[in-house]
Amino acid sequence: MTGTSAPVDPALTFPFIGGRPCLDFVATLGRRHTDTPLERIPDTAALARWFAEAELAADGEPVRVTARELADARTLREALHRVVRAAMAGQTPEPGDVQLINQAAARPDLAPQLGPVRWTARQPARAALATVARDAVLLVRSPLLGRVKKCENPDCSLLFLDDSQARRRRWCSMERCGNLAKVAGYRSRSRPATTR
Repeated sequence: MTGTSAPVDPALTFPFIGGRPCLDFVATLGRRHTDTPLERIPDTAALARWFAEAELAADGEPVRVTARELADARTLREALHRVVRAAMAGQTPEPGDVQLINQAAARPDLAPQLGPVRWTARQPARAALATVARDAVLLVRSPLLGRVKKCENPDCSLLFLDDSQARRRRWCSMERCGNLAKVAGYRSRSRPATTR
């Protein structure tokens, strides 16, 4: 972060723990299960920052994001979430969500490059979203879908790809929810029993 950038609210930091770009993108809306979800891409600058932190910025430059691209990104994100959750449950996703994702995935995506620049694109924001949409299509159509889980912390709504050898991962990450569960379990076990 440069000295001219405003500090980012810790609540708005992006969790890159999903194991796939599409799952990390879905995580830009936190606390989905509550009445007050946490919007981590409230403006175009935040979406540009997500592209940079996700290493989806073309030509190594900050991505310029328009208000329309931000709105499209949020719409795509919610369609991705619904389709992945439907697929996880063995349900048929909504045709409108499928169409939206397919349209995004059909656009030119980021072109990989050898050398210091990782990606190039004519329309960097749209290309990054196309790359995310394609990742979701590939995930939903692959056997890896069976390894996508929702964090077991009731206060968390993050999805992640369980890449553990035993496939028994329960938390989005040990640093976030796993440690909270361990501390809560320890406290409940060490609390003295009350007598009546």
